[in-house]
Amino acid sequence: MDHFYQLGWQLDPLGGPSGEAYKAEQDGRKLFLKRNASPFLAALSAEGIVPKLVWTKRIETGEVVTAQHWKNGRELTREDMGGLRVAALMSKIHTSEPLLTMLKRLGMKPMLPEILLNKIQSSLSPKVNAHHVVRNAIQYLENAVPEIEVADCRVCHGDVNHHNWLLSDTDELFLVDWEGAMIADPAIDLGMILYPYVEHSEWDSWLRDYGVELDNDLRSRMKWYTFVQAITMIQWYEDRKRFTEMNEWILFLSKVMDKDRLI
Repeated sequence: MDHFYQLGWQLDPLGGPSGEAYKAEQDGRKLFLKRNASPFLAALSAEGIVPKLVWTKRIETGEVVTAQHWKNGRELTREDMGGLRVAALMSKIHTSEPLLTMLKRLGMKPMLPEILLNKIQSSLSPKVNAHHVVRNAIQYLENAVPEIEVADCRVCHGDVNHHNWLLSDTDELFLVDWEGAMIADPAIDLGMILYPYVEHSEWDSWLRDYGVELDNDLRSRMKWYTFVQAITMIQWYEDRKRFTEMNEWILFLSKVMDKDRLI
């Protein structure tokens, strides 16, 4: 990012696994800069899902840098996740035709359940695969693969935990960090909001705000995808030897299994 230092910008790395995001400031103007962001960012900006895209530039290294308006604000709390605004923004994302069209133009194919199951089965380490909670979950996944029509697949974020939601100081709500975007069954996002953050007694109300009715089919699909995502996170943390977080995800997976045992 020497190019921007030379132009007089003060850059502060924002951390994260990629090390590609910066807060840039010059003469009181603040921007969020990111290297090698997906072209999908432009569509997200146009829909108001992320802070407004200001420009995109290719620098001398060949890398593409995007700049967005810097938004002061805060992450959502766990309690915030059960609110109407989260449900409304998820509905906007899942029903957006422009977002779906853009991902298709970028060559993305639907991430159907069979593909997700194959990825899980081929990626587990012997240690994770041998854990009894994971083994029980894998058996459930193999026996209860949802039947999904390609036409029902929509744009999904894939990592909707509360750290990826930004509420600005001017009361704008954004969902950020779209590196894991996919075309898939919206239940893959819904399950990872409802199971960790929303009491079972409030699921019907939250889903009505989102725009659907809760039935056994939706409940079983949310459970299935939540198993997939929990196992993925268990393996992710095991790969990085972060065993405290790995065990937290194993505990979460066990609780989901117990909570919806009859589904």
